[in-house]
This record gives sequence, structure tokens and C-alpha cells, in this order.
Amino acid sequence: MITIVTQPASASPALITATLSAFEKTAVLRAAIDLDVFTAIAEGVDTVEALTARCEASPRGMRVLADSLTVLGFLTKHGQSYRLTPDSAVYLDKRSADYLGGLAKFAASAEKFQRFLDDPAGWVRRGGPGDLANVAPDNPIWVDFAVGMVPLVAPIARQMADMLVAAGIAPRHVLDIAAGHGLYGIEVARRNPHAGIVAVDWAPVLELARKNATQAGIDARYVTRPGDAFTIDFGHDYDLVLVPNFLHHFGIPTCIDFLRRVRGALVAGGRLAILEYVPNEDRVSPPFQALFALTMLTGTPEGDAHTVRDLRVMCREAGFGDIEILPVPNTAQTLVLATAGA
Repeated sequence: MITIVTQPASASPALITATLSAFEKTAVLRAAIDLDVFTAIAEGVDTVEALTARCEASPRGMRVLADSLTVLGFLTKHGQSYRLTPDSAVYLDKRSADYLGGLAKFAASAEKFQRFLDDPAGWVRRGGPGDLANVAPDNPIWVDFAVGMVPLVAPIARQMADMLVAAGIAPRHVLDIAAGHGLYGIEVARRNPHAGIVAVDWAPVLELARKNATQAGIDARYVTRPGDAFTIDFGHDYDLVLVPNFLHHFGIPTCIDFLRRVRGALVAGGRLAILEYVPNEDRVSPPFQALFALTMLTGTPEGDAHTVRDLRVMCREAGFGDIEILPVPNTAQTLVLATAGA
């Protein structure tokens, strides 16, 4: 007997096929960024022939790339000419102050492609990548990451600093852990003219933080301290410690041990400010925060997208109280404020 399986009227393969080919869309955008197609079009080089010469490409390759970018929503096509969309004009024209193309070196790197596609079932079986991946000591990827993230992070850093002011936090001695580009500490310093910032991260990344501090005019109040956040001597008597987007790289027990070290660097009553992507307790919403757990599964041995419950446990176990959970408006980030006990 032959059994015929009929497809339900509501079923569609569209999500499946789109997901299986999603990496192709990433590759198209990466190709356009590498060839600087968006800047060329912004400057008026807007036909396949002209782009072929400017970007040193083949006519066939440029035609397919430009048309693909149009289909994907990065360009519009008018006869034989191409134009940038508003998003592309702001974020993909290299002349823009908000240029995000540098993020491709991290977000769409060959290493990341390989990690995701070589053996995707493997990281599920192992419960991780099988190596230190993104948390390896002094990993050079963090320089590319820090450079690429500046346009995205800048408004978040400003909002975080404003939220600290609204909470009545006016620090004078600030520790910024995993400072990266340095923007979080820099924005705090801008709002507190007597505050000194000590930035901890790997030495190559701190070069960028130092440059950004100089551009912000606070370099005289900005000290860099290169080293491993789990072993370096933080110093002491801080009244504010910033921990932006760091805890998600590690499991809860590791985070508790780390936060105990942070507690030891704070004065009694000092404040801890954590920024994180925090999913709801169901762990499937909101979508971006929930899917961040996948990024951590494939890039870290034990990292996760920690829920509010997780973060409260970490803070309490590490000696913090008065824990406040504050969504950062119009972003996917959550600010956690806690107070160091006596």
C-alpha cells in the first residue's frame, strides 16, 4: 500500500528554504562591503559598468551583486542605475559617521562562517564550540569587534550614562571592565567632570579605548589597565563598576565568582552597573535576546543569554543588594543596577 502524505493548506517551505540559504545573504553583504560598493554608489558611481571599473570586479559579478543587493533591500534600481536606501546611506557609506561596515570583519568573518557551518550538530552535542573560541586570552577578534561596534554602541552608552544620572549615581572613581572601545566609561566621565575612569581589557583593545578617550577630551582622567579580568588586580575603593556585555560569555558560577571580585573592588554602598541582552524567562522572547543564546553556544564554552532571574542570583550570591532591572529604551539591552553590601 502506498501512503500519500498531503501538505496541510497552512504549511509552507518558505521559512526552511530561506533559513538554509541565509548565509548567502550574509556573503552578498560582506562582498559589497569589501568592494566598497555602497560608498561608490553614494559618490555617483552607480551603473554596473562604472562600478565594475571602480571596484575592480567583473561585469557579470558586479551585475549579479548589485541586483542581489537590490532584491535584499540594500539598494534600489532605477533603469540601469542603483541608489542607496536610507539605511545603506547612513550605515554602509564609508564616509558616514555611523558607518557599520567594519563590523563585518567580526560578524561575517571566515572564522565565524566555519564555526557555524562545518559541524553545526557538533556544537549541540558538545554544548559549545569545543575550544575557548571567543573567550581565548587576548583574542585579536576583539579589536575588530570594538572598532565595528562603535556606531551601534554610542547611543546605548549615552542612554546608559543618562540612566545612571537619573538614578542619582555621580561617581568619582569608576572601573570599566571589558571596556573595549571605552564608550561606556567615556560617557560616564562626560557627565561627571570629577570622575576618573580605569579601563580594563586586553592591551590591543585598550589602544582604541585610549584613542576614543582622547577624542572625547577626557584622556587626563582615563587610565588603562591591560590584563585578564579574572586575574588582574582591579584596585579598590571604586564607587561605580561598569560591566557592559561581559557576563554572557560565562556560566552562572563563573559570573558569581567574577562579581565577588568586583564586590571586593567597590566601597560599601558602591554601585554595580551591568549591561546585558536579557531574554524573558521563557527563553524564546524577545527574538533577538533569545537568539543571543545561540551566539554564545557557538562562540563560548559556557556562555548564555542570562535571564533576569539568573542575574539576580548572580548579584545576590556575590554580595549585592537593591537590584534594579531597567530596560534601556529603544534598544535590546537591559541595565542592571545593584549595590555593594557592607
